[in-house]
Amino acid sequence: MGWQADRRATWGDGGIALLIACILALAACWRDWAQLSALHLPDTDDVMRLQQIRDWLAGQAFDDLSQHRLGVGGLAMHWSRLPDLVPGAMIAVLSRFTGDRTAEIAAVILWPTLLFVTALWLIATITRRLGGAADARTAIIIAAISYPMTTLFLPGRIDHHGFQIVLLLTLMERMLARPSVASGAIAGVAAAASLIIGLETAPFIALASVMLWLSWLADMPHARAWMLGYGAGLATSIGSGALIFSSQQWAYPACDGFTQSAWALAQTAAIAPILLALSTAWLTNLRRRLAATFIVAASIAALLMPTLHTCLAPYAGVDPLLARLWLANVGEAQPLFLAPAAIAFGYVGLGVMGCLASFWCYWRTGKSGWAILLALQLASIGLTLFQLRGAYAGVALAAPALAMLVGAARTRGTLQLAGAWLASAGIFYPLAAGALTPVPPPPVAPHGQAAASCASPALLQALARLRPGTVMAPMDLGPYVIAATRHRVISAPYHRNNAGNLAQYHFYLGTPDAARQIARDLAIDYVVYCPGSLREAKDAMIAPAAATITRLRIGPSIGWLHPAPEQVGTARIFAIKPRLSSPPLPH
Repeated sequence: MGWQADRRATWGDGGIALLIACILALAACWRDWAQLSALHLPDTDDVMRLQQIRDWLAGQAFDDLSQHRLGVGGLAMHWSRLPDLVPGAMIAVLSRFTGDRTAEIAAVILWPTLLFVTALWLIATITRRLGGAADARTAIIIAAISYPMTTLFLPGRIDHHGFQIVLLLTLMERMLARPSVASGAIAGVAAAASLIIGLETAPFIALASVMLWLSWLADMPHARAWMLGYGAGLATSIGSGALIFSSQQWAYPACDGFTQSAWALAQTAAIAPILLALSTAWLTNLRRRLAATFIVAASIAALLMPTLHTCLAPYAGVDPLLARLWLANVGEAQPLFLAPAAIAFGYVGLGVMGCLASFWCYWRTGKSGWAILLALQLASIGLTLFQLRGAYAGVALAAPALAMLVGAARTRGTLQLAGAWLASAGIFYPLAAGALTPVPPPPVAPHGQAAASCASPALLQALARLRPGTVMAPMDLGPYVIAATRHRVISAPYHRNNAGNLAQYHFYLGTPDAARQIARDLAIDYVVYCPGSLREAKDAMIAPAAATITRLRIGPSIGWLHPAPEQVGTARIFAIKPRLSSPPLPH
């Protein structure tokens, strides 16, 4: 009877998660339909992911992750093919009945919605595992409005971050399940899949592994079986992942994705839980277990020292100028205390409240599960101090404790219940931050015309009508140009594109004569100017008044450029005069 009740509760959680996710997805589609129907996706990574899937379905090799229309001679992307599988399958199947464009629109809506449903269901399950059966449905509601985590599941967000959140929640749910080899193996597979996708969740996986080791060290019941399953699932999946998902860029000398360096680190580290679990019968006391841990850890560390050094600095290869002008200004990669106050508070507010609620739950119940949850949330706050994107995981893990807080407040009067709901509402924090630190209105362009977006659908359509060529444009426009046109672009916001991104800055910030030489060397056909672009580089201009971007904005025309027939608002498209970008004739 109890099993049947649990099963009904699980199905009920899933039904409510599906209903809420679909309602929110429909509302977002209604609001953003003009953008979604034009496949103008919310983020540069989303639109580049869509183009990567298109290239694969059009015949590009499964193991070729290069974007051949980007950079100087193409760019080896640091991504994985794993996140392409489901949306790619959706497009391949649906296109047989609806055509390619409709299939793509459906896929970019369905895939993040499916991930959102799964995330909400996992959060409800985690809440039940921690003893909050009465509050599981409340946790779904809280998670559904948990900013900034929910932004990863909006229609159009087909990049890999939402997928990784689901895998992290799967790992957490299995850590709280009844310990067994099977539970450990599922957790290991989830951890491996997340690492194959990218290394953003590696700190959380490492911390979860440490928590598992502590339970084994304390000789908790069934910890050996759980750890054996975890090690086996992790090692097998990482090894299989190398066979299936290693790309032509496998040997790229960086630890910025699922490269050979990252694989070697994960594959070797996965041996540790297996060795310790298999040796448990001989490790009969705490001293022996500590000694065995030291021997295994020291041996693995000695093997991994060169790789570990590389993986601790994944962006070491970024040119110093790019690191200063671009990487330091990427919004979600900014440290917490360097970000604008409104943005910082909006990102970290719910995570801090979740930590306090989890600590309260642990103090109240003494359950080790709350300690595990709290440790991962604190790690999220710690990562947020260095990069705002660290907040996503912590916010996802905050919902169970916040739901318990709301549940406790129900018996203490309307005022406390309202306060608990307000503290648990993720959307409250960015709204409050915005009210306390209002953002000034954007400047108005000349003649009362609002500045055109540098990635607006209208501008992209104008570019698409031009003869295919090579485009020099501000960095964030690059992925949209690749996805919406047949042009190739020089720059885009990817850290491996040193040559192309440096060329962009040198082109716009240098003198027109220097820009002309760059245009000749890179065979550029079109130049795009947008008001407000490259503001982060204002102080880097050698002579701001003479810089190419200044001349494009306020000065007389540059002789070797002429306006293209297609123009959009205050943005400008220039064509380079014939023969300038053509290679010199042989003598």
